Amino acid sequence: MHATHDPKHDHEHTHAQGHDHSHTHEHVCWGHSTHSPVHHRLEISNLKVSYREVLALEGINFATECGRSLALVGPNGAGKSTLLKSLAGLLKADSGRILWRGSPLVSSSHELAYLPQRGDVDWNFPITVRGLVEMGRYPNLGWWKKYSTHDEEIVERALSAMDLKELEKRQISALSGGQQQRAFIARALAQEAHVLLLDEPFTGLDRPAQETLVRLFKELTREGRLLIASHHDLKSVPDIFDEVLVIKRKQFAFGPVKDVFSEKLIEETYNS
Repeated sequence: MHATHDPKHDHEHTHAQGHDHSHTHEHVCWGHSTHSPVHHRLEISNLKVSYREVLALEGINFATECGRSLALVGPNGAGKSTLLKSLAGLLKADSGRILWRGSPLVSSSHELAYLPQRGDVDWNFPITVRGLVEMGRYPNLGWWKKYSTHDEEIVERALSAMDLKELEKRQISALSGGQQQRAFIARALAQEAHVLLLDEPFTGLDRPAQETLVRLFKELTREGRLLIASHHDLKSVPDIFDEVLVIKRKQFAFGPVKDVFSEKLIEETYNS
């Protein structure tokens, strides 16, 4: 499906410049969380995952924490999407451990939000931007809680943070690519997610929308969130991300981009 592009480009150029930074140093949850970011650590050890009975990943070991952005890099079929889905709890690992804040992931899975590739989303589903963002509150509400003033405030804040207030009544199918990405990020913010797992978030966006998304990434990490994204544009990795995990079914390297990301490493990974 080809999303129609908003002729005004809806502030894709200008967003984040006039953004309210009053909450920048608050940690993640806009609700009642008192957790210190020091404890917000994601640890993966000896992870092995099969996808439809084919071994997709093995020997994955890394740890990262809130306030950082991590690029998942590797050739097509390397297991990047599989890893994101495993972290999101959508795929069960064969073996290994995923710990979030020192506990097995399932106990706090609403603190992680998965954002699929845009091509995997049914954009014709009849829902408005606000409706999509309100869905982010469902994991916090459970079955019986009523939608409260607090929930309303969180949704409002998420819409404002992603510069979507003027578009809140628009159907998601009528959004440009960049607006669609921001709507999904707003849903994750409404969920009060600490970790955003993004599958190829920059794919198919025009340059202004990409630049807006880069600024948003930096704001979100400054606020104390952890962003993990699969990414195929190798040249832009140093400009966007703090850390990099290079995989091709197995792990080739992990660490700060400035320390481990090199042409030699990329050659070894892609040509092996």
